[in-house]
Amino acid sequence: MTAHHAGGILSAYVALWVVEPFGWRAAFWVCVAPLLFVPVLAKFLPESLGFLVAKGRVEEATALAGRFAVELPAAPDRRTPADRRDALADLFRGGEWTRTLLYWLASFGGLLLVYGVATWLPTLMRSEGYELGSALTFVVVFNLGGIVGMLVAGRAADRFGAPRISSLWFALTAAGVFLLSVHMPLGVTFVVVFLTGVFLNSAQTMVYATVSLRSTPDNRATAVGWTSGMGRFGAVFGPWLGGQLLASGNGDWGFTAFAIAGLSSMVLIGVAALRGARQAPRAGTTQELLTTH
Repeated sequence: MTAHHAGGILSAYVALWVVEPFGWRAAFWVCVAPLLFVPVLAKFLPESLGFLVAKGRVEEATALAGRFAVELPAAPDRRTPADRRDALADLFRGGEWTRTLLYWLASFGGLLLVYGVATWLPTLMRSEGYELGSALTFVVVFNLGGIVGMLVAGRAADRFGAPRISSLWFALTAAGVFLLSVHMPLGVTFVVVFLTGVFLNSAQTMVYATVSLRSTPDNRATAVGWTSGMGRFGAVFGPWLGGQLLASGNGDWGFTAFAIAGLSSMVLIGVAALRGARQAPRAGTTQELLTTH
């Protein structure tokens, strides 16, 4: 995830160097260049050990595991189409359907924030009166914050739990995004942009961590995959929302709209975590009774 933000930093510098002399289309052509690395990466990047084992390519997997001095994963149970449908249905059985929907909605709001702010940050900052150079530098600072945020959030989640960190991070994101709607001194704005990047980008990652923690081992991939997939609707809606607000002359409402999304995700992930905490003791009690009898 940190490499994603490193690319964001590089893209801002590309825009600074290319857009004014050559136009915005030139920046898109520059961004095509990484496709040239795909054949090289395909040749030299090692295949996933889990994939090799699952496909029966055990000799390749054994050689690769020895090369990197790691253990060979066990062969996974092959699910039939009916089993895969059951894995999805498990997300809605009993009281799980409420938590599943809460996680999906939180992911929707989180990716709405991530892609909405990342797409429109320079334009919205220019509408606040900042020059193009400063507005693009905000993108660099924002992504630097994202790199720091990923490292900090991971350590914090290990100590305090991913649900708490995700909810708190969304609240701090909402505060930071809302402050960006206020024209402040340039130095103060850079600090706010950096802190917003710290919390915004890692808040969504903590949603995935929360879903992973609250899922059973045999259903974890399904739960995280569907949460991420439903969140992608927010990734589409966020840039669209920012564009519509700017096109209608309501760009000053852009940061406010994104702040509301942050508050919504804070509430959703918090409620989902509380429901999970209440269900866990009941499950634990049931297990004790079964063990006793």
